[in-house]
Amino acid sequence: MMDTAQLTTHLHLLHSSFRHYVGRDLADLPWQGESTVNTLDTAPFVLLSHNTDADPIFTYGNQKALEVFEMDWETLTQLPSRYSAEALVREEREHLLQTVARQGYIDNYAGVRISSTGRRFLIHQAIVWNLRDAHGNYAGQAAYFDHWEFLP
Repeated sequence: MMDTAQLTTHLHLLHSSFRHYVGRDLADLPWQGESTVNTLDTAPFVLLSHNTDADPIFTYGNQKALEVFEMDWETLTQLPSRYSAEALVREEREHLLQTVARQGYIDNYAGVRISSTGRRFLIHQAIVWNLRDAHGNYAGQAAYFDHWEFLP
């Protein structure tokens, strides 16, 4: 798990990048340091990020993400993010990420994802955006969604 300073820095990156690309505050929360960190980390929505590796690895998942994907922190943060999608839809997911890379963000995304135990779930109205550091350099991508349903 990240220490408090790392978590604050990382969630500020997600928050400021969301504001830059989407034009509003992430989850309608103004940045207020540690209180925003605590709210985002324990929120009832899923918040995830991955890095810039050729095969990106998850760098963050809030408590709801860990619950929905049925993983602990250590497992999530060692997992290539492509494994959050079933093999048959990984090409669709890759196309989505390339679109985000070009446009900065997309909203209203829907798609099927899979938990570590094989439970499939459909996400609705997801927002996926690029992360950019203080110097404007590409720093990965993040996703937010608060609508999902487990599939039979």
